[in-house]
Amino acid sequence: MNDIFDHDPLRSLTRRHFFSKCAVGLGSVALASLLNGQKLRAAEPALPNPLAPKAPHFPARAKNIIYLYMAGGPSQLEMFDYKPKLVELNGQPIPESFVAGKRFAFMDSFSKNRPKLLGTRRKFAQYGRNGAWVSELLPHMATKVDDITLIHSCATDVFNHAPANLFMNTGSSQFGRPSMGAWVTYGLGSESQQLPGFVVLQSGPRGPRGGPINWGSGFLPTSYQGVPLRSGGDPILDLSNPPGVTAQRQRETIDAVRDLNLQRLVETGDAEIQTRISAYEMAFRMQTSAPELVDFSKETPATLALYGATPGNASFANNCLMARRLVERGVRFIQLYHTSWDSHGGPGEDLDKSFDQLCLSIDQACAGLITDLKQRGLLEDTLVVWGGEFGRTPMGENRETTGRNHHIDAFTMWMAGGGTKAGAIVGATDELGFNPVEDRVHVHDIHATMLHLLGLDHKRLTFRFQGRDFRLTDVHGELVPKLMA
Repeated sequence: MNDIFDHDPLRSLTRRHFFSKCAVGLGSVALASLLNGQKLRAAEPALPNPLAPKAPHFPARAKNIIYLYMAGGPSQLEMFDYKPKLVELNGQPIPESFVAGKRFAFMDSFSKNRPKLLGTRRKFAQYGRNGAWVSELLPHMATKVDDITLIHSCATDVFNHAPANLFMNTGSSQFGRPSMGAWVTYGLGSESQQLPGFVVLQSGPRGPRGGPINWGSGFLPTSYQGVPLRSGGDPILDLSNPPGVTAQRQRETIDAVRDLNLQRLVETGDAEIQTRISAYEMAFRMQTSAPELVDFSKETPATLALYGATPGNASFANNCLMARRLVERGVRFIQLYHTSWDSHGGPGEDLDKSFDQLCLSIDQACAGLITDLKQRGLLEDTLVVWGGEFGRTPMGENRETTGRNHHIDAFTMWMAGGGTKAGAIVGATDELGFNPVEDRVHVHDIHATMLHLLGLDHKRLTFRFQGRDFRLTDVHGELVPKLMA
C-alpha cells in the first residue's frame, strides 16, 4: 500500500530549494548579496561584471597587448640572427659537442647521420642606431628596428608544436592551465564593455597546433577565455538575428533566460552560471559593436595601404588593422595567430619560396601596425609582441627541399611600445646560432616581464586551485631589465 506522503511535493524539496523559492526567504537575501548588496526591489538588478577594469599592482607602462604569434616556429636565422660563420661552414657536419645529449623533433633525421650545417642564402644588412641585422626578406621591418626591442637569446623547454604552443601561451606544457590572455583579463579586466576582453584573430592555412586550448581559461572562470573573431562577414557565426526576430524580441528572450539563470545561480552558487549570464549580455551588445568593428569603410586609403590590407580579406594584414581598432575600443589582450612557419622542407613548408611568401605576408603589416599605433599615440600604452613557440636549428634537414628542425635553445622575438626599450638588442647567440652566450631569456622570463609592463607582479597574480596557488610563471620567472625602458 502506497503512503500518500510519498507523493507530497513538499517532502521532495530540500531546505536549500525551499528557501531559494520563498518570495522573501533566504534565496532572495542571497540574490541581493550577489547583486552587490542591492535592496530587494522590483528594479532590474545588475550582476557584478567579471571583466570590469581592475587596478594593477603598481603603475603600468602598458594598458593593452597585441601578440603577433607566428605558429610553427619561424627561422630566426633567415630573418634576424645573422651568422656569417654558419654561412662559411655551410654543408659541414656540426661538431658533436653541440648536439651531444640534445633532443630534437624528428630525431631519426638527425640520428642516422650527423646533421650538416645550413648557412642562410639570404642577404643581411645592418639598420638603425645599434646596427641591428635584418634580412632582405623583411624590408619594411628593417626600417622599424629603432622602434622595437630585439631579443636574440630566447629559450623554451618543449620541442613539439602542440605542447610548445601550450608552454608559450600558458607557461606549462600540460593541459588545463589558463592562457596568458586569460591571466591578464583576470588580473586587469577590460576597458571595453562592448567587446570581449581577450580576442583571438587567425590567418594562414590552418590554426595553431593544440587549437583553442592555446587561448583557453583553464581553471579560471570562462569569462576570461579568448573569443575568436572572423575578419570577414559576421565576426562570430550566427551573431546576427535570423529574419523576423526583432531586437526587442531578442532582448526579451535574453531577459527571460537571464531570470532562469539567476534562479539557478541562487540555488547552486555555481560561478559559471554568472559567466553564462555575462556571455549572453556580451553577445547581445556585440550584435551592434562587432559589425562596426570589422567595417573598414571609414579607414582611409592611406591607412589600408600602410598595412597592405584589403577590406573583406581574411589576411594577416587585415587582422593587424583590426588589432589596432580593438585597442582603440579598449580590448585588453589581442592575439593574432599566423601559420604555418613549420619550415622542415616538406611541400609548402620549405625555406625557399614558401618562406619568402610567409615573410611577405607579415612584413608590411607588422611595420604598418607599429607606424599606425605610433602616429595615433597608442604605441606608448600598447605592448606589441612578435614570436613563435620556438626557433630553428643551424642544421638543415634531409627533406625534399631546404628546411630546418625545431630548436628550443635559441630563437628570436621582438617587442615594441608599452614600456620597452626602443632600438635595444637583448642577448646574443654563438657563432652558429645554436646556444645563447649572453642574457638567456626563458619563456617564464618573457611572461614575467610582459606582466610587469602591465603593472602586474607575476608572483602576486595567483588563483587558488586544487589546494595551491597557481600563477602564469609557476615557480619560475625573472624580469628582463635590459628590454625595459
